[in-house]
Amino acid sequence: MILAGATMELIGSLMIAYAALAVHYRVRKEHRIDDRVQNEMGREFGIGVSGMVLVLAGYLLQLPGHF
Repeated sequence: MILAGATMELIGSLMIAYAALAVHYRVRKEHRIDDRVQNEMGREFGIGVSGMVLVLAGYLLQLPGHF
């Protein structure tokens, strides 16, 4: 039962992160913002992807403890 909760938390976290990153990607693609903001959004996109990888890695590291 705990594994199901952890799995739902993982999926929810990744869905929220994906939604935020999709907005960043869409805004950057439109080119309606200045270069400084473009660069900052690119940096935030990279941090967001890194966060998603860390969330997934944390989940995978916890999996052996559930078995």
